[in-house]
Amino acid sequence: MTDIPPGNYPPPPAGGISPAGGPPNNNLVLGILVTIFCCLPFGIVSIVKATQVSGLWGQGQFQAAQAAADEAKKWALWGAIAGAVVLVIYLVFTFVIGAQSYGAAFT
Repeated sequence: MTDIPPGNYPPPPAGGISPAGGPPNNNLVLGILVTIFCCLPFGIVSIVKATQVSGLWGQGQFQAAQAAADEAKKWALWGAIAGAVVLVIYLVFTFVIGAQSYGAAFT
């Protein structure tokens, strides 16, 4: 005989009781923007992690969905940082080489 909870309520889902407020932000837009503008490899990983969030949430794996959302955000932020570093290095080299060639033109 199975134990029926009082009040004939169905048992909670396998992942536990659903947290209030709905699924976490999957950061998919951030991953797409990083892929387009900053760093392709980090952006792709971020997109893959972001697409896992809703599926895990639907399966009742709430902690795993939150972990995937956190991972997607982490990879997107690292991609944005990598893109910014590459941009700064590019600008420094551009100005250094430009200044050298500008100075060489007048000597």
